[in-house]
Amino acid sequence: MKHLRTVDDVMTHTVASVGHETAFKDIVETMRMWNVSALPVLSEGGRVIGVVSEADLLLDAQGTDPDRATTAEQLMTRPAVTVTKDATIPAAARLMARGHLKRLPVVDGDGGLIGVVSRGDLLKVYLRPDADIGAEIRELLTYHLVPHGSAEVHVHVAKGVVYLHGSLPDLALEDVVVRAAGTVPGVVDVEADFTVPVSAA
Repeated sequence: MKHLRTVDDVMTHTVASVGHETAFKDIVETMRMWNVSALPVLSEGGRVIGVVSEADLLLDAQGTDPDRATTAEQLMTRPAVTVTKDATIPAAARLMARGHLKRLPVVDGDGGLIGVVSRGDLLKVYLRPDADIGAEIRELLTYHLVPHGSAEVHVHVAKGVVYLHGSLPDLALEDVVVRAAGTVPGVVDVEADFTVPVSAA
C-alpha cells in the first residue's frame, strides 16, 4: 500500500452532485440512487456553493416555513465546508470534527468539485500493513538520527502501535524520535523505552 498522506490519496473521485436549480424530489432521488445522505450543490460554473443533506430536506418537509424551499439552492447549507486534494489527512479530519460532518467535497483551486472524502476514507490510512509502517519509520529515523551516530533504535509495529527501544546518546532525543514516528500515516500510538550508554551518561 502506498503512503497515504493527503486527501488525494484516499478520496472518492466519482461523486454525485446536484445543480443549484435541482428540484426537491430530484435531490431525494439522487440521494437514493447514490446511497448518500448529502450532496454538493454546484453553481452554473461548476463551483461548490453549498451542501444539501437529508436533514435539510426533512426540515423543509415538516412544513413549518410558509415559503417552502423547492430547489437545491434554497434548501442547502452554505457556505460549503470544502477541502483541497493536497490537504493532509489530519487536516481534513479536524475540519470534519469541528463541523460534525461525515464527508467533505474536495475542490480544485477554482472551487470546482473533483471528489469527496468521507470519514471512512480517512480511516483507510489505518489499514496500512504493520511492515510498511515499520519500514517507513526506520527510514525516517535514519534521517533524523544521522548526526547522532551512536544512536541505536529498534522498531516493532503491532496493529499500528509502534514500539521503540534501544539506546540514545542523549535521552533528550527520545522526544524527537517519538514525535517523528508518530507522524507516519497509520500509526495509532508510539511507546518508547530507551537507555543511555554509561559512557554518554
